[in-house]
Amino acid sequence: MPASLSLPFNLPFDLGFRDLPIDSNALLVLAASVAAAVPCIYICTANAVRNRFPELLEKRVCLLIAHPDDEAMFFAPTVLALARPETGNHVKILCLSSGNADGLGETRKKELIQSGLALGLRDESDVFVVDNPKDFPDSMTTHWDETKIATLLTKAFAPQLARQRAENASEPTANIDALITFDGQGVSSHPNHISLYHGARGFAKALTEGKPEWKSPVDVYTLNTVSLLRKYSGGLDLFTTIASSLFTPNKDPERPEKLVYANNLIGSEPSLGTALSAMTTAHKSQMVWFRYLWLGFSRYMLVNDLRLEKVDEEK
Repeated sequence: MPASLSLPFNLPFDLGFRDLPIDSNALLVLAASVAAAVPCIYICTANAVRNRFPELLEKRVCLLIAHPDDEAMFFAPTVLALARPETGNHVKILCLSSGNADGLGETRKKELIQSGLALGLRDESDVFVVDNPKDFPDSMTTHWDETKIATLLTKAFAPQLARQRAENASEPTANIDALITFDGQGVSSHPNHISLYHGARGFAKALTEGKPEWKSPVDVYTLNTVSLLRKYSGGLDLFTTIASSLFTPNKDPERPEKLVYANNLIGSEPSLGTALSAMTTAHKSQMVWFRYLWLGFSRYMLVNDLRLEKVDEEK
């Protein structure tokens, strides 16, 4: 016989459902159905995202990060999506510190290479680490000089800029098409992450500074920082991300204003399993208990949304 709902006290009126039977088996079936439906809905939605939102194709892309493991903890969906061979992209990673705060710099450099290859980069040479603790120390309290970051990026990606200015060239050139990094809140409010945002914008401004007729050869995309609740809502945040992105027009398919990438739960790349492996297998030195919580609950392991920085419109 099904259990009956009863109250430990008497009400002065009849609610009409005091003897309503509640079948515990039915509740279990309902809970199981919901648990099974959510992943299925996510999978269908993630597939739709790849059709609804534009992608970067045939681009030379650089991911700018502050520490080894940033690429796996924060940008895995982006790297996995962009590095798929069918996109025609060539993805590189530039890391501005070796993450040597605990004396593990050399180990972490090697881990970054392993992670980059796991996420789809073509070769070890596509990962470069700037080991300059004087200018770019691995520190939770230090903001890096944005001018030094911008200068470094200009030397690396637009080495001909000074000559092109002197010769009054018709337009500047660069050896990358897109630069991807953190936004102004750095996802975790880490000062090193935030410094990259300001340095990347400084680099973008320098490409066309004083030349209003020039069009920037590099698009800068930044990873959106979300609220604490959304950050730890895992794949459920995909639905919020899509809803918040519907009102962002992508007028130019060559320069999308909004990019959304979502990992597959199973199956082909981009895959959550690959993202998790890039962290747990490659970055073994960093796998302390709280990182497992991040891997289990963070939306950044499953969903990335990036915004085009419109630096050229601010001239």
